[in-house]
Amino acid sequence: MSDIITLNRNSDFRRLYSRGRSFASPVLVTYVMKNRSGNVRIGITTSKKIGKAVMRSRSRRIIREAYRMLADQVMPGYDLVFVARGKTPFVKSTDILRAMKKELKEAGVLK
Repeated sequence: MSDIITLNRNSDFRRLYSRGRSFASPVLVTYVMKNRSGNVRIGITTSKKIGKAVMRSRSRRIIREAYRMLADQVMPGYDLVFVARGKTPFVKSTDILRAMKKELKEAGVLK
């Protein structure tokens, strides 16, 4: 499996928030949009609402780990942004994985 390509430009995130389709669960929000490159690019955001730095870092870590489990099933050519919610730092990565799988399936980006 290749390295995960990350979105890191503010304009990329804003484009997904405004034009992408969103799918929400109590622990995760997923924004999905087609891109012109043949790659899957992902971004993870955690706001101050999540808690202090330790909580936000944990949230990003478990979201990244859940995505790593699904990465080979995601169809190429999409930008994905995962937004942590208030409950995110308190659940296991398997719960995040379940929510992420459901949202990506709903979005139609899983093989």
